[in-house]
Amino acid sequence: MTALADRHTVPSPASGLVCRNCGATYPLGAQHACFECFGPLEIGYDPVALARVTHDEIAAGPHSLWRYAGLLPVGQNPATRVESFSGMTPLIRADQLADELGFTAPVWIKDDSANPTHSFKDRVVSVAVTAARELGFERIACASTGNLANSVAAHAARIGMASIVFIPSDLEPAKIVQTAVYGGTLVGVQGSYDDVNRLCSELSETDEFEKTGFVNVNIRPYYAEGSKTLGFEVAEQLGWRLPGQYVAPMASGSMLTKIHKSFKELVAAGLVAPSSWKVFGAQSAGCSPISTAFDNGWDVVQPVKPTGIAKSLNIGNPADGPYALDAVRSTGGAMAQVDDDEIRAGIRLLARTTGIFAETAGGVTVAVLKKLVEQGRIDTSVETVVYNTGDGLKTIDAISDGAFPTAVIPPTIKGMREAGLL
Repeated sequence: MTALADRHTVPSPASGLVCRNCGATYPLGAQHACFECFGPLEIGYDPVALARVTHDEIAAGPHSLWRYAGLLPVGQNPATRVESFSGMTPLIRADQLADELGFTAPVWIKDDSANPTHSFKDRVVSVAVTAARELGFERIACASTGNLANSVAAHAARIGMASIVFIPSDLEPAKIVQTAVYGGTLVGVQGSYDDVNRLCSELSETDEFEKTGFVNVNIRPYYAEGSKTLGFEVAEQLGWRLPGQYVAPMASGSMLTKIHKSFKELVAAGLVAPSSWKVFGAQSAGCSPISTAFDNGWDVVQPVKPTGIAKSLNIGNPADGPYALDAVRSTGGAMAQVDDDEIRAGIRLLARTTGIFAETAGGVTVAVLKKLVEQGRIDTSVETVVYNTGDGLKTIDAISDGAFPTAVIPPTIKGMREAGLL
C-alpha cells in the first residue's frame, strides 16, 4: 500500500506514526501496530506545523470538523477530503442539570447526537475514509457495536464507495436498520464485539481484503484522530479556552484519550492559554474493565464478558484502556460505573433538565456524573463539559417500558377534568 508521505497532497502537519508503548516511529501509511513491540500506533505531528495554525484560519474554514484540517493528519485538500458536514455540534449550557446536581460552576453538554448519523462516530469516520481514499483503498469496512456501523455505511454511500460492516448479531434493532438502509454489505456475527473485532483483524490480513480499509483496524491511527475535534470544538465554542474538567463515556477508551490529547495540542500550538484540567471516565457496570482497573489500582486492564443495555460501550477488551487510565490518573480525575437502572435514570435526568434525548451511552455518562458528585469525587465549583455521544432513538427499547402517556382521555374538557389535568 502506498505511504501517505509518498503521495502528492497538500502538506499535512502529521510527521509519522509513533508507537504509544516504545516510541518507535514509522512513515505515514496503513499500519496500526509497532513492528518492535506490537504496541498501538498513533499519529505524530510536527509542532512547528501545528503552531502555524491560527484562530482566523480555523474561523475561515467550513462549518464542519474540517475547519481543523491544519491540526489533523489528512483532509488538507478540500477536493479530496470526505465532507459529510460532521462536527460543529451544539455545546449546550445545562443550568437545570447543574442546579439539580449541586454545581455552582457551569455544566455544558457537548451534544454529538446532532451529527449526520446521530453519533460522534461521524467524526472519526470522516477522517478515516478520507485517509482510506488517500491510501488507495477501494472498499471501507469496520467492526462495530452499532454507531460506527451506521456511520461507515452512510459515508460509503455518500461517496459511492463499497462497504462491508460487521456487527454482533444481537445489536439493537434501530442500529441494524440504520446501517442496512444505506445499501452496503452488513454482516451479523454470532458473538460479542470482541469476537467481531478479532474476525476483522484476521480478515484485514487476507488477500481478499487487501484493498479494504478497516477504519478501526489498519486505518485506526487516522480514525482515532477524528475524536480530537470534540476537544477542538469545545475550546473554540468556549471562546478559545479549556474547561476545568470533562466527563466522557468509555468503550475502547480512545475518545477519552483523544480529547485529552487535543487539549494538550491546543496548548502546545498556542491556540489556548496553558491551563490544567481533569479527565473523568464513565462505564456501564455490565462492561467496566477500565473503571474496575482504576478502582483496584491496576495498570493492566482485565478483559470481561460484556452484559447490560449500554451495548455501544460493550467492548470487553478495550484497546485504549491503559491510556485512558493514564489520562485520568495523570490529571487527578476519576472513573465510575453505573448499572442499567442508573443508566435509564441518567437518560431521563438529561432529557428532563436539558431537552436532550441521549442513547444509553449518554445515560451512562450523566449517571456517572451524578454518582461522582454524590461521592464527592468531582469538584462542583469547576466548569464541566459532559459528552453525549449519540441519539436516544438508537436505543429506544432501553427505556420504552417506562414511556407512556400521562393520561388517555376522550376529546372533551370533561375528560380533561376527570383525568385531573384541569
